[in-house]
Amino acid sequence: MKKFTVTLTKDERAELNEISSKGKHRSQKVLNALILLGCDEGEYQDNRSINEEISRVLKTSMRKIDRVKKRFVVDGLDIALNGRKGSRVYAKKADGDFEAHLVALSCSNPPEGFSRWSLRLLADRVVELNYIDSISHESIRRILKKTNLSLGGRMDG
Repeated sequence: MKKFTVTLTKDERAELNEISSKGKHRSQKVLNALILLGCDEGEYQDNRSINEEISRVLKTSMRKIDRVKKRFVVDGLDIALNGRKGSRVYAKKADGDFEAHLVALSCSNPPEGFSRWSLRLLADRVVELNYIDSISHESIRRILKKTNLSLGGRMDG
C-alpha cells in the first residue's frame, strides 16, 4: 500500500539535480534531494527505484525515505529538503531585576566558612531570599557570564 506518492515537476527535478550534483549544501539536504529524485513517479522520471533499492544505495533507512516523501507531499519541496524550524518558545525565568540582585549578591562577601561564592551557593541563596522560585546553577553561570562577572578573587591592579 502506497501512502505518499512523489510527483516532481520539470523545474523541481532540475533544482534537485543541481543540489545533488554541485554546490555547497548540507549533507542531509543532498541526501533528501537524492531520495526525492529516486522516488519520483512523475512523467519526467526515466526509471523509478523502489524504496529498498534507494535505501541500499544511499545507505539510509526505509523510515527516513518515508519521512522525506511524507514531508514533500504534505509540506512541500522546501520543507522536505531543509526540515522544519523549531517552534518551541521558552519563557525566560530571569529578568533584569533578578540579574541585578544576582550580581549584587555575587559581589558581596560569601557565607561564613567559604572563601568565595560558588554557582550552587548562589543558586541556593537567591531561592532562599525569594528572588526567584527555583533556578539551576547552570542558569546562574549563564547570567554571570553574560555580565562578564567573575566569581574569582579580586585582581590587584
